[in-house]
Amino acid sequence: MESAQAANRSTAAPARLKLRRAIGRYWMLYVLLAPLLLYYVIFCYLPMFGIVIAFQDYRATRGVFGSEWVGFKHFAAFFSSEYLWRTVRNTLSISGLGLVFGFPAPILLALMLNELRGGAFKKTVQTITYIPHFISVVVIVSIVMNFVSTKGLINELLALLGAEPIRYASDPSLFYPVYVISGIWQTIGWDSIIFLAALAGVAPELYEAATIDGAKRLRRIWHVTLPGIAPTIALMLILRMGGIMSVGYEKIILMYNPGIYEKADVISTYVFRRGLSDGQYSFAAAVGLFNSVVNFILLLAADRASKRLGQSGLL
Repeated sequence: MESAQAANRSTAAPARLKLRRAIGRYWMLYVLLAPLLLYYVIFCYLPMFGIVIAFQDYRATRGVFGSEWVGFKHFAAFFSSEYLWRTVRNTLSISGLGLVFGFPAPILLALMLNELRGGAFKKTVQTITYIPHFISVVVIVSIVMNFVSTKGLINELLALLGAEPIRYASDPSLFYPVYVISGIWQTIGWDSIIFLAALAGVAPELYEAATIDGAKRLRRIWHVTLPGIAPTIALMLILRMGGIMSVGYEKIILMYNPGIYEKADVISTYVFRRGLSDGQYSFAAAVGLFNSVVNFILLLAADRASKRLGQSGLL
């Protein structure tokens, strides 16, 4: 036992010395890294202590340490709530549609941009597709609602064709398509940057060899390009799966109206409503914790599935 401890100390000492030398040599990089570390510590890790209110009847006047401990009371209340099925169903439906249609979209855009040879046209397309990412959600929703309103551009075009106007904004059955398609338009350009960077790392020699072997453009994409960016695709898919239960409430609240509550109410909007509007902080924290735990489980499952399929993972 003593010999093992001595061996551990002997190996730890050079490691500490190596770390000190690295800090002394690259101290400027560590100084640049410090604000980012402080940000995550202050705004991401320290607030995690607040999870305990999910197991309390939290009262602001009593504080975290003075509030009554109630265990899993709020979790049981959520699981027996009439809103459970509706919010989980809507969250999974929106995220699932976004995964099926939204995840491949930036990959296809990156593949098409990669095949372009005209520099000016390629940059123009990239600029146009990037712009929606830098527009605020409020403006994005305003543009979308103006397009899909009864007197919006889409219905005006339908009127020219002799068709009846469609109430996109108030028809519950059309909320999912409107939300998902607008989300793709908003993020497709920015998300394609990662895949364009991965495409830049594919060796040109592989394309040359495939061309010599007689492979046409589609064959080169299928047998060279896609395998070359497969690790990046797998990594991004794992991250996407880890957030499948996280549908942002800002955009949905801006698109809310009484006619689409049945389809638009998701877990995040439910937490927002019960926590901030109704002041039930403990209940909202319990629902949010449940949502985060499910996301974490899905992340681990996707990571393990990726490794079993021979791709890289996060852990």
